[in-house]
Amino acid sequence: MKKRTKGIIIFLICLVLVVLVATMLSDNGAGEISYTSLVEDIKAGKVSNIQITGDYVLKVRYNDSKIAEKNFPNKYDAFCYIPDRNVQQVYDMIEDCQGNTGWTSPKVSYDNPARRSLLYSLLLPILSVVLLGIVMYIIYRQSQGQNQQAMNFGKTKARVTQSVKVRFSDVAGAEEEKEELQEIVEFLKNPKKFVDIGARIPKGVLLVGPPGTGKTLFAKAVAGEANVPFFSISGSDFVEMFVGVGASRVRDLFDQAKHNMPCIVFIDEIDAVGRQRGTGLGGGHDEREQTLNQLLVEMDGFDNDTNLIIIAATNRPESLDPALTRPGRFDRRVPVELPDLLGREAILKVHAKKIKIAEDVDFNKIARMASGASGAELANIVNEAALRAVRDGRRFATQADLEESIEIVIAGYQKKNAIMTDHEKH
Repeated sequence: MKKRTKGIIIFLICLVLVVLVATMLSDNGAGEISYTSLVEDIKAGKVSNIQITGDYVLKVRYNDSKIAEKNFPNKYDAFCYIPDRNVQQVYDMIEDCQGNTGWTSPKVSYDNPARRSLLYSLLLPILSVVLLGIVMYIIYRQSQGQNQQAMNFGKTKARVTQSVKVRFSDVAGAEEEKEELQEIVEFLKNPKKFVDIGARIPKGVLLVGPPGTGKTLFAKAVAGEANVPFFSISGSDFVEMFVGVGASRVRDLFDQAKHNMPCIVFIDEIDAVGRQRGTGLGGGHDEREQTLNQLLVEMDGFDNDTNLIIIAATNRPESLDPALTRPGRFDRRVPVELPDLLGREAILKVHAKKIKIAEDVDFNKIARMASGASGAELANIVNEAALRAVRDGRRFATQADLEESIEIVIAGYQKKNAIMTDHEKH
């Protein structure tokens, strides 16, 4: 239960208690008068209504009262305490008023305190039980929420995308990588074609390359082309301080994936959990190693007809455990290298479609100037060019903006006011 809902319930409980106590103890703001003054007011014909309670209190409403008669005796103008011996005198006096044509006899009612006390004696225990039940319900919901959190602690943190919109056309400058991954797409679309001939499709695909070369984008493009669910998780999401949690998350991830076949499971930065064992880091029973063991077991348990592909990405393949990269687990390694000249030009054109750019821009020249840049850096160059055009008050980016953006991405913003000594210049 949310904190806001619990606060509202507690507030309502307190409000009911305050209203109940105020109803029981309220005197409606009426003032107390003496018994003698009340007798004089009755004889003067000023009193319209009187209620005699069992605790010898007279509630009085006058003829000129602003209180409606239907609201009496909940609201009254004055009250008077009378001794027990004077109660009969009040009845006798009212009878005299009724027999004397010169007086106006007030309407008299009697409040039975026994009936009222019986009502309170029944209402208060019921109300107490109801309040206690509400409090116990709140405590129960809190405990259930904590238990649910404890049960979900071993659940996978994978993000599931049922329909990925990225396609191979959104990935430029890597035609060889597309050809290798196209086979995975064909298997997910039509696995029977491979099974009939007896071919075994790779269970795992390891994307290896420097940062920013588009490994994650390739994994999304494969899922988008095959139109299958895409489970995405980072290697660090498996590892926790409690031993056994990572292995539980691996089991839960593969259970969910098997219920959504055909699908793709993408593990980014797999070196966080797949680092080589026996290096002396963390001992032999640490959480990371238990998680890796469970991952090895799950990947080795696939059947040939299982339409589940594991795609992992890393820029440190030399640190991975050999049991993880052997045939039968990650069967295929796809190197995703930095783009060449034609690749950089194609990547610039893809990202240039997202901004307003001048028609005379020479992308081949920009690609030559950005030698060694990754796909992420090229995207940043195009974005910096658009930002520079906005700062200068122009509605589109020019060739000069792109050339200046290369220097910004590689070397940072220009220091226009920097002063160098002759020795520093030398």
